[in-house]
Order: sequence, then C-alpha cells, then structure tokens
Amino acid sequence: MELRILRAEDERHWDNELETLLADKNGGVRRRAALAAGRIGDARAVPALIGLMQKDSDQNVRAMAAFALGEIESAGAAEALIAVLSLNQRESPEIRARAVEALGKIAATLPKSDEAHLLTIRAAILEVLKFEAGRRSGPDTEVILSGLTAALRARPENAGKVIASFLHYSDPRIRADAGNTLARLKLNDGNAELRKLLISDPDPLVRANAARVLGATEDKDAFAALMNRALRDRDLRVRAGAIRSLANLKDVRAGSQLINRGGFLLRSLRANREGLLNSTNEMLEIVTTLGRLLQGTENKNALALLRRARAKVAYAPEIEIALARISPNGYLTELGAEVDAKRKAQTMMLVSWKAAASLAQGLAAIAALPETTKNKAAAEDQAVQILSAMLDYQNSGITINTLVAVHSEYAIPEVLRTLAAFKPKDLDDVLRQHLTDSDVVIRATAAELLGELPPDEANALALIRELPAALQDKELNDAALAIVEALGKQKSATANKAIRTALESPDQLIRRKAVAVLKETGAGNFSERIGTAQTRNTTADYEHALARIGRQVRATVNTSRGSFVIEFLPGDAPLTVDNFVMLARKGYFNGQSIPRVVPNFVIQTGDPRGDQNGGPGYSIRCEINQVPYDRGAVGMALSGKDTGGSQWFVTHSPQPHLDGGYTVFGRVISGMNVVDGIVRGDIIRSITISDGLRNASK
Repeated sequence: MELRILRAEDERHWDNELETLLADKNGGVRRRAALAAGRIGDARAVPALIGLMQKDSDQNVRAMAAFALGEIESAGAAEALIAVLSLNQRESPEIRARAVEALGKIAATLPKSDEAHLLTIRAAILEVLKFEAGRRSGPDTEVILSGLTAALRARPENAGKVIASFLHYSDPRIRADAGNTLARLKLNDGNAELRKLLISDPDPLVRANAARVLGATEDKDAFAALMNRALRDRDLRVRAGAIRSLANLKDVRAGSQLINRGGFLLRSLRANREGLLNSTNEMLEIVTTLGRLLQGTENKNALALLRRARAKVAYAPEIEIALARISPNGYLTELGAEVDAKRKAQTMMLVSWKAAASLAQGLAAIAALPETTKNKAAAEDQAVQILSAMLDYQNSGITINTLVAVHSEYAIPEVLRTLAAFKPKDLDDVLRQHLTDSDVVIRATAAELLGELPPDEANALALIRELPAALQDKELNDAALAIVEALGKQKSATANKAIRTALESPDQLIRRKAVAVLKETGAGNFSERIGTAQTRNTTADYEHALARIGRQVRATVNTSRGSFVIEFLPGDAPLTVDNFVMLARKGYFNGQSIPRVVPNFVIQTGDPRGDQNGGPGYSIRCEINQVPYDRGAVGMALSGKDTGGSQWFVTHSPQPHLDGGYTVFGRVISGMNVVDGIVRGDIIRSITISDGLRNASK
C-alpha cells in the first residue's frame, strides 16, 4: 500500500483506487492517503477530504484531512474549514490548528477577483485569534501559532491589535511568532511593547523579531534601542535584525557608530579571531545599511571602511552596492576612463564571474539613484557602456592565461538584469540576442526580462521562435518556463497558439505553467492536459526509499568552517531523503561552495554552478509534511512547486512562513554552532552518510 501511494505522489496521479483508501478500515491508511491527496493536489479529492475532516472517528485523520485541504489550496474547501473552526474549543487543538493553517494557505493563493471568499477567510482567521486571545483557561499554543502564520499569509485587515496581544504571553515562541507576523504585515500596534522586549526579553528570537517590526514600521522612537542592540546584543540574530532596521529608520546618526563597529569587525577578520563568530556576516549587514543610510553623502570614513572590506571579503556585491550608493561618481571614476573601465570589466568577466556579477550589482545601484543625483545622466550612460562591454567580453581580444574554468557566462544573467534597469534604447535587441545563448539560465533571464517589457510583436516572434528549442532542453527547464510566462504577457492570439504547443511537453511543470498562463490570458481552461509527472524512479527505488523508514539515517557535513550532523526524516520525506543520500554518496556536493547565507534565516547550498541557478539535471516532487521549520530544519530549496533537485538549506531560527510550502527532510542534531558560523563562499568538503538501524530505545 505504501509503495502504491508513494508512486502516485511521485507521478502526481490521483485516481479512484487512491480515493478508496480514504475509506480504509485502518486509520493509519486513511491518514496516509489524505496526505497523498494533499501532495498530489488534485481538486477532485476535496469532497472526500471534507468528509474525512467532518466525520472520521480518528482525530489524527481529521487533522491530516484539514492539512491536505490547505495543500490543495481549493477555495471550495473554505466553508467546511470555517465550519470546523466555528465550533471553537469543542474541536481538538490539532484539528483547529490545521484548519486555520489551511485557510491561510488558501487565502494566499486566491486571485483578487475572488474577494468574497478572501474576506470571509480573513474574518475567520481573525476570529480564531480573537477567541484564543480572550480565553480565560490555558491557551492552545498550537492553534495560536498556526493562526499567526495564517494571518501573515491571509493579511486580514485590522488584525494588528489582536496579534499584538500575544506579545504578552509567557511562551517565548508565541511572542516571537507574534513579532514575526507584525513584521511581515508591517503593523505597528505592538510597538510600545516591542521597544521594551527588544532590550529586556531573555529570548533572542523575541528580541530579533522585535527589531524587525520596529524597522519595518519605521519607528523613530526605537532608534536608541535599535542602536544599542546593533552594537551590544550577544546574539548575531538580534544584531543583524537591529542593523537592518536602522537602515529603514534612515537616521544618519547611526552611520558613525556602525562605521566604528565595522572597523572593529574588520580588524577581527584580519587577525583571524575565531572567538568573534560571524564577523563576515555581521560586516556585510553593516555594509548594506551604510549604503542605504549614507547614499550620496561621499562619506570618507564609510568609503575607507568599504574599500578595506573589499580587500578582505571576496566577491561581496553588498560592498559594491554600498560604494556605488555612497559615491556613484567616485565608483565609476575608480573603474577608470572609458576605455580602461570597459577593459577592466571585460577582464573581470574572463577571470572571475563572481567579481563580474558583483560589479554588475554595484552598477545597478546607479540606476536606482534619485533623479536629483549630480551628473546622474552621465553616470548612467557610463554604466550602460560598461555593461555592454561586459556582454561583449568574448570579442575583447583580452587573453587570460589560466587553467581554471571560470564560467564567465554565469555572470551574464546579472549583467542583463542590471542593463534592463537602465532601460537603454537597444534593450529589446540585446535580450533577443541572448535568447539564443547556449546557457539555459541566460536564455531564461532574457525571456523573463522581455516579459517585463510592454507587449511587442518582434519580441513575441523571437520568443515563439525559441520556444521549440527550449522545450527540448534536457537538464533545466528554466528557459521553457520563462518563455511561456513571457509569451503570456504578449496578450496575443499568436502567442497563445505557441503556448499551447507547450501542453505537449513531457515535463509536467511546463504543462502546468502553460495551463496556468492560458487560463490567465483567457485563452481557455486546459487543466485536463496537466496529466501525471514522468518519474525517474523504479519500483526498486521506491522500495529502497521506504526501507529507510524506521532507520537512523544521518549525514555528517564537513565544511571549511567545521562539521555538523543532519538526521534525516525518511518517514516524512522518503524520496527527498533518498535523492540527497544518492547525490552525497556520488560525491556530488564535494567541493561546492555555499552561495547563500542570510543571518537569522538560512544557509543554502547544493548548487554545482554556485550562482543559485544550478541543479542535478532533473527535478523531484515536493513531499510537504507537517514537520515545522524550527531552528536547524533542513529543507529543499525551490523556485516553484516540484522544482527541487539538489539545493538545500538549513534554518538559523524558526521560519513559520515556510511551513507546508517547502519539504522538511531533516534536522541538524549537532554542530548548529558551525551552521551559525558559516559565511558565503565556505566550502562543503565532503558529506558522509550513515544508514543504520535505529536504536531500540528510540
């Protein structure tokens, strides 16, 4: 039975045989079948799931049915979910939590045209939070946390006061999640309390989220408290949040103190002080904030700090952006006169794509400068010339003697995005030229940017011409997906006709995209063409993945910063675990860099390109489960549903907005101090898999 369900999930195939399992005598089978219905996402399962949620004798089955309805995201389930919540405390906390969670997911995907459903759902979510806030007996923590996450997804009006009431709760997780929701909704109803929590709360997550809210709501009265925490808090997560928030306050008084702090961190980096954890990550947070606070000021101390940081921290776009913001003309002057600047930029393309991509992001800051900036037009013209030269690096005549494959093409997507920000007259021509590039990510970027331009017949014809080749790409489907999306924005019968050819693709993701675009453009509903997904897995693969359930499966990840250990969750995500184990045993991850680090959020790796666009040449289906994204959760990175492959991440702190949207397939059980210390550019040296029997005591 389990193999049958696993195959159906992998193929995204819902049928009568699976539906009969929802009525099985065994509650465990019904629960597992309900989860499968949610993962497959077929709306035909909604009536049966509603029946389970309303009438099943097993509370666990009912809760899973509610969870599955949220995963399907069907507005048709909203009324039944609201009815469950209207029973208030007569339902179990687990069922109520899953029901309000499901409503949040449904609300987040409703189109603006379905305002009636949206208002009803928002009111129901807010009513749950009001009920919990007003309870005299012990609160249901699970319901409160799910309700807060549902609120940040559904965005109910006038919710600030109710959400802020949870800042007074004794449970630090409730206080932290209330702050997270207020921050994401930019609500200032709890700011008076948050200013106190920022300084005095014993829990660092509460302090960090308090800082986020005060910044998001631009609370000028919080300046002193934020400055204090930015400089003195013992936890990087709090310091990072406070530093970011100071940028939102736009108070230049923070500049000198942050420059001093940056200088201290830079000295610690030069001295290689191991005791000062995360100096690089904190330094980059300060750099970003200085760029925003001191824009156009030509602040000499800030510029001196940034230039010293550039010499110490390699390939940091944050530094380039800050330099360009603070002194745009100086930034361009530093590159040299017209010919020298072009040659320097082209040399970067040939020597280091990461340096070239960072330069492009620095130049992008010039496009965003205020119109009042001195010599802005001349600066923009110079930036465009440099970017154009970077795109023409292959014809530069520059010879580089190196045995290292630098992959210059990896920088081109960033160069194209920056060029598009300047809106040069020949932008259409440049993008159409790059639609034929050999690199799939470049083609995808060109298509995406063409889609952002006003509808144009020449662009539409170019997209139509390149779609057949993109549909034949073997490893990455990025170009095909981007071209279909861009064609939808052309709003023409000819474009829609081309999109319909994508319905013949063997790739379900492409068919799904074509169906969604055609529906959005009013060209018809082709949902029946989505069909099932082709899978690489055989019966033996399913059996192998299922055999790990109940076993202790771990990975020791050895990095240039130290080692940490992941314990996998094969019972919750068997195929995702199997995919990771297979890649690790092949040495796939060995030598890869860690290209993404966001303090108090995640580290992300698993990309063979190193630009966050790479993968193993195939995609796997999501295995969404009920495991929450707490600190140390290991998840599969996505660019959309069922787009996982090899990129994965570890959370620094709880991230409830990721729950039920990204597959959790493991937890870090030791070495979180190493995860906390990782900086962008650190290397995964090796990953060792241990796959043994679970201890009887466990």
